[in-house]
Amino acid sequence: MADNNDNPSVELTTNGVGPWRGDLPDGDHWDPELLANGDSRNVIDRYRYWTMAAIVADLDEHRHGFHVAIENWQHDMNIGSIVRSANAFAADTVHIIGRRRWNKRGAMVTDRYQHVMNHPDVAAFVLWAREAHLPIVAIDNMEGAVLIETFDFPERCVLLFGQEGPGLTSEALAASDVQVEISQFGSTRSLNASAAAAVAMHAWVTQHVAFGR
Repeated sequence: MADNNDNPSVELTTNGVGPWRGDLPDGDHWDPELLANGDSRNVIDRYRYWTMAAIVADLDEHRHGFHVAIENWQHDMNIGSIVRSANAFAADTVHIIGRRRWNKRGAMVTDRYQHVMNHPDVAAFVLWAREAHLPIVAIDNMEGAVLIETFDFPERCVLLFGQEGPGLTSEALAASDVQVEISQFGSTRSLNASAAAAVAMHAWVTQHVAFGR
């Protein structure tokens, strides 16, 4: 059954690591219970045995300049997967527009470490974006949209996504500063919403993150 409450999703485990061996490390970021019993959380090795608060604080030191926003009028099951991708790409914040409750199963517990903010409607979200001086980049396949392969993403912006099927509402499209589409070469009319979100986030990363050889 999907987790439809407002609490963080249930922790999903990996093989993880056992109890800490040897002298215990010093530092407030270590979790005494995890050190004693092992850490099977779905986190990268760097964060093994860390407290959740310490992980969030460390992530806050290097989150990227893009935000992610998703319309949520029909309890879209893709939202959890989009939150998981936002965490993987170190998005600043995920914004849920519409219904506060969303299906957290696909988040794979990353909602515990990712800032998530709710806006009751498009107007409230747009007001927030304007006050934050963040351009709204709508990702949707539509006539007149700019190809994502040719688009220069602003370093600070909000990537806005619609729901599976209907896509973005007319109100959201009208409020966006630019519309961007992902090139497709097969027979299907559209990408899955969570897949499109991951593609768009990675496109931002390739433009604004420096990679060594």
